[in-house]
Amino acid sequence: MIPTPLTWLYVPGDRPHIVSKALTCGADVVIIDLEDAVAPDRKEYARAATAERLSGPQPVPVHVRVNALDGPLAGADLDAVAALPGVRGLRLPKVVSPAQITRLAERLAPAGGGAPPLYALLESALGVEHAYPIAAAHPALRGIALGEADLRADLGIRDDAGLDWSRSRVVVAARAAGLNPPPQSVHPDTRDLNGLAASCAHGRTLGFLGRAAIHPRQLPIIERAYLPTEQELEEAETVVKAAAVEPGAQALPDGRFIDAAVVAAAHRTLSLARRR
Repeated sequence: MIPTPLTWLYVPGDRPHIVSKALTCGADVVIIDLEDAVAPDRKEYARAATAERLSGPQPVPVHVRVNALDGPLAGADLDAVAALPGVRGLRLPKVVSPAQITRLAERLAPAGGGAPPLYALLESALGVEHAYPIAAAHPALRGIALGEADLRADLGIRDDAGLDWSRSRVVVAARAAGLNPPPQSVHPDTRDLNGLAASCAHGRTLGFLGRAAIHPRQLPIIERAYLPTEQELEEAETVVKAAAVEPGAQALPDGRFIDAAVVAAAHRTLSLARRR
């Protein structure tokens, strides 16, 4: 079974040497970025370098973030990389409607086959408002997430807490559509590891699972924050053992009440722990 990704590392597509390093630094998924991380005059080079890099299998799953779907560059990006053997997913920035997902999935689906896995980034008020329809738009869509830098600018938010409503909206939309919990957006200060840890802890309380990163030093902080603690593991093991002996709702000796939902959550906790 493939472990649930907890770390998603962005790297600029016009820096092949950085891409090579990223593939060996321990990230669960490497995202080669053709959008925000690449200057306009290097877009064509980034596309060509990425296509060359992903012409064969890679040591870890690699996604490509293409340019905005409503802009002039996305079509060439998709033509260059969508069908490559080294591409395990396409990340779509600035999605605002389910129709964008449907059209793209139908365009990319080969005859008799399916489209590659798609991941939508919601980076505007309109995108957040349409979170559930986007999440449920097409079977090829495997995940949604926030792009908080653009969303913050769109909403005029200065305090981080102002994003919590949008964060919860996206978490609920993903789960309502049957998708995995979304990963958190990037923490932009690569040296603020204490702030990253605190932010991850807060994100976990909101229902996120894992996080995008922009530097390898952030990866162990993210993974540590999202792996279950020893206490959580002990509690999950107690629940699973009790349910195996006596199925159905029951009260444990310590007073905790458990039912099917609690047991399912305990199994998820133990599954995450197997990454260690």
